[in-house]
Amino acid sequence: MDEIRLKALAKINLGLDVTGCRPDGYHLVRMIMQTIHLFDSVQMAKTEKPGICLTTNMRFLPTDEHNLAYRAAKILMEEFHISQGIQIDIKKCIPVAAGMAGGSTDAAAVLYGVNQMYGLGLSPKQLAKRALTLGADVPYCLMRGTALAEGIGEKLTRLPSIPRCPVVIAKPGISVSTAWVYQNLVLDRKTVHPDIDRLLKDIRRRNLKRMASHMGNILEDVTVKEYPVITQIKEHLKGHGALNAMMSGSGPTVFALFGEREKAKQAADALRASGLARHIFVTTIFNV
Repeated sequence: MDEIRLKALAKINLGLDVTGCRPDGYHLVRMIMQTIHLFDSVQMAKTEKPGICLTTNMRFLPTDEHNLAYRAAKILMEEFHISQGIQIDIKKCIPVAAGMAGGSTDAAAVLYGVNQMYGLGLSPKQLAKRALTLGADVPYCLMRGTALAEGIGEKLTRLPSIPRCPVVIAKPGISVSTAWVYQNLVLDRKTVHPDIDRLLKDIRRRNLKRMASHMGNILEDVTVKEYPVITQIKEHLKGHGALNAMMSGSGPTVFALFGEREKAKQAADALRASGLARHIFVTTIFNV
């Protein structure tokens, strides 16, 4: 196989709780992850010239070892002593610094692609082990679908697929540092935690409306205080028929689940007219 084209899918968090912090600074989480049909296009090809050449359609993104996708290729090429070079072209569609694992899913796609192109024979479990060295979200981006993530995000349990439904994605014209959000998260007796166990029950019963009503993200309080536009977008989408709307990850992207695609399209159109968000997409849940 001399070249491969892949879709690197974005994720949203249906539930996100932080239960503590390890001595090394990593936070312990319980998250319910879900892929959606919004993706970056990753094209990879072997080259005679040794080394890794990475290009993107966004000039401000790094194309060296500061890019997770570059590092993903380097890990496998060094481990397996691959002497050929590789060209990686990433066409970004997932908003950057949006809480949707854009960089992590690109890295996961590259790990998968190198494994396939060079016939390395690594199993999903073996790929996931290497993915974890790149970031806590990368193993999930390899798995996709609906999953419970625990530990620092690396302990994954596959869950039943949730009902496929329309999703509106809305990112305001701001970027949020994940490190900053976690640094400013306060965990004490007053902290209100989302009920992840109740959400798991709703998912297993495939009850979309109840699941939507029980979604929660502990990081919202941190990010919303700094960026109140997130609350404005949430309320706008709920006021236009969403079953519920919530911030994904550390933000600032908001996603909303809908029962009908026409309502989702109308809500997206109304949001565009409001000027609250810079990037708006109408898509669907992606199940494996």
